[in-house]
Amino acid sequence: MPADFPYRTRRTVKPPQMDGAREVPSDLLREMLEDAHWAPTHGLTQPWRFHVFTGDSRARLADTLQALYDKITPLAEAKPDKRAKLRDNPLAAPVVIAVAAHVEPGGKISELDELCATACAVQNLTLSAHQHGLVSFWATPPVACSPEFLASLGMDAAHRSLGLVFLGYPKDGAIPKSTRLPLDQRVTFHS
Repeated sequence: MPADFPYRTRRTVKPPQMDGAREVPSDLLREMLEDAHWAPTHGLTQPWRFHVFTGDSRARLADTLQALYDKITPLAEAKPDKRAKLRDNPLAAPVVIAVAAHVEPGGKISELDELCATACAVQNLTLSAHQHGLVSFWATPPVACSPEFLASLGMDAAHRSLGLVFLGYPKDGAIPKSTRLPLDQRVTFHS
């Protein structure tokens, strides 16, 4: 497999490095979400739930995140820079997707299986975005993973949040380089 195979060239790019003025066409966004929808899923439960924010809804999302941060973060632990990012990041990226997994209480499919399937859907989403020239950033700030945030989206206790995925075109078109440790440091073969 060539070193530039798409899985090896996808990179995380944070929202400030995204071109917030360049919208992602809705048909392209739907295509990327369809790619996400084809992730492996035990029992075909398709547990992923995506709440997509574009345009003015990103400001409402930012307001919600900051209000929930103020509500659930103990005053002694509050950090102004973290609070500011909850507003700045959704406004910097043209698309923000809140990701959750539906977990059937007492169902035959385990919570772990449903979380892993949803993470696979996010991987599909980020790879699809990369294939279309977009960049992504998957973040899990505590406020976006809270039951209060899920409730603000109309989801109940049968859901688990997997955070936010930010999508956009890179500002300068450059994708950062990355390296990995040697594979043998992460793999053990058993014969």
